[in-house]
This record gives sequence, C-alpha cells and structure tokens, in this order.
Amino acid sequence: METQAKQYKCENCPLRAKYDNAPKSLAGKFWRWHINFCPGWKAYFTSRTEEEQKELRTKYNFTKY
Repeated sequence: METQAKQYKCENCPLRAKYDNAPKSLAGKFWRWHINFCPGWKAYFTSRTEEEQKELRTKYNFTKY
C-alpha cells in the first residue's frame, strides 16, 4: 500500500495568497500574524525539509519552530 504525503491547507491558503500578492494589506498582515500561533502552520512548517524551512523563514520573515 502506498503512503501519500500529507497535504496541508497552508499550501493553498487564500490568506497566504493575499500575503504573497500584497503583504501590507490587512488580510496579508492578518495571515502573517496568524502563523505565529496556528497549529496547522506549525505542522505544515515542521513537515518541510530544512531547505524548504529556510526558504519559508526568509520569504515570511518567520523565526519560530
């Protein structure tokens, strides 16, 4: 039986897309604030490889976990 990689909603989150398009918008700022304590983001982030985590840290100025 094949094991599928878990898909996280964070990959296709509409608020994340708003941040990517306009980081200074209200929705963008809300998403960026939200990832500091979101259990879904933590699971998504910690499931990424070290290289992917580094890219996410740089892109989103993220320092937790």
